[in-house]
Amino acid sequence: MSTGALEGFDASIVEPVLEDGQFTADQEDSRFGAEGKRDLRGRTARGIVVNAVFLIALNILGFLKGFGVAAFISPSDYGVWGLLGVTFTTLFRLVQVGVDDKYIQQDNPDQEAAFQEAFTLQCILCGAFFALMLASMPLYAIAYQDWQILLPGYILALSVPAMALQAPLWTYYRKMDYLRQRTLQAYEPVVSFVVTLVLAAGGAGYWSLVIGVVVGTWTTALVAVRASPYALRMRYRRGTFNEYWTFSAPLFYSALIVVLIGQVPTLVAKHSVGLLGLGAIAMAGNISQYANRIDDIVTNTLYPAVCAVKDRADLLQESFMKSNRLALLWAAPFGAGVVLFAPDIVHHLFGHRWHGAVYPLQAFGLAAAINQIAFNWTAFHRALGDTKPIAHSTTVMGIGVLGIAVPLLITHGVNGYATGMGLAILLMLAARLYFLSKLFPLRGVLANTLHGILPTLPAVLVVVGLRMSLWGGPRGAEQFIGELAVFVVCTAAVTMYSERALLREFRASLGGGREASAVPA
Repeated sequence: MSTGALEGFDASIVEPVLEDGQFTADQEDSRFGAEGKRDLRGRTARGIVVNAVFLIALNILGFLKGFGVAAFISPSDYGVWGLLGVTFTTLFRLVQVGVDDKYIQQDNPDQEAAFQEAFTLQCILCGAFFALMLASMPLYAIAYQDWQILLPGYILALSVPAMALQAPLWTYYRKMDYLRQRTLQAYEPVVSFVVTLVLAAGGAGYWSLVIGVVVGTWTTALVAVRASPYALRMRYRRGTFNEYWTFSAPLFYSALIVVLIGQVPTLVAKHSVGLLGLGAIAMAGNISQYANRIDDIVTNTLYPAVCAVKDRADLLQESFMKSNRLALLWAAPFGAGVVLFAPDIVHHLFGHRWHGAVYPLQAFGLAAAINQIAFNWTAFHRALGDTKPIAHSTTVMGIGVLGIAVPLLITHGVNGYATGMGLAILLMLAARLYFLSKLFPLRGVLANTLHGILPTLPAVLVVVGLRMSLWGGPRGAEQFIGELAVFVVCTAAVTMYSERALLREFRASLGGGREASAVPA
């Protein structure tokens, strides 16, 4: 279904969908299972809670893991991990090129056959990339002029086959059985956290991170195989490849651009600012990723629901507006908080050796918050089967990074790169809004965005006022903690007041109340 199909929409062509977002028994059984009798709003709301709890716990583990490792290893070791992390994170994106997205989007009446076809394609893809990674590691070592990444790179490549064996998790995701899905996924971060910190404390350096990733990935793979509702068999139907390729080709192209966005700046940074500068960039990038966590929660929860109602223009617009505003209520305070408190975080938590990461932290944190504007637009284009705009938007981002951020990295170092990345994200945001305007009214999108940002402004003004009027002389830990507490409390209070209608609706959805649909987007 193309995006143009939303214009002049006739609701009568989708009689199986009820007005309050519920499904008939036949439609609900085909996607959610015979036990799925609750309305879609309630299922989505409860899924957000499950995913939020999971990702909050994941963030806490990641936060403790990042700080714990930083306490045990040197910035240069962290720089080596930065090389490995960027290399494999970007390549892993190619492995996750869209097979799972298409599997979620399809409505095949034989779901076991549909899963086995998707699993077969994923195995082929993972096998190809495993061989590619083994062959390309010497080239990476030559490009970075650092042969110490070769052996850990080969070890990290062992995670790729495990990613294919995690495919059974897709089945729970498609049925929106988030509790089961997240329970199975929890093995990876917990095992990785324990293994990494034990090895880091024992003096293993960057090897602690490498081994932790591999052990965690394989643990989850084995658990997923055991919990698979379908037999893990190879199955291929004529036309399957073309069906998946039409959907996934733009996503694959986008993934290639992301690889360039990750690899080229890292390669340039290795030669222009060295491992210390690369470590600062890696640390800033890791911290800024926390602004994307609500993206993970809301988009991942919403995607199967959007696929289920992809023929309902009204529900698509409502779900986009509310979910995007909900994400901004987290992303805006996070970005503002990083800008305000980055010097304190570096000084009191990281130590003076990370002083060069202050401005990158601020720039990356602010850019990550801006990137949350209309962040979940890709879920709607994927659900509608129109993935080309995603590729176009990623191309714009690639042009911004390679044309602005990389030159600034060469001329102005780490700080120049951080500024350039912010400018590149603004370019991508402009492209994103252009394509989004073909789905939803742009004026409404912008107004909704402003509504999600405003609750953060009073807290920022209060903290700035405190700094100007009360504090003087060197800043101590007590000022940092006090201001942070004021910022959090003020933001929470204003948000609960200004967004009380949205929060009340969300609570009603959790209870399955029909009043959940009463509040307009």
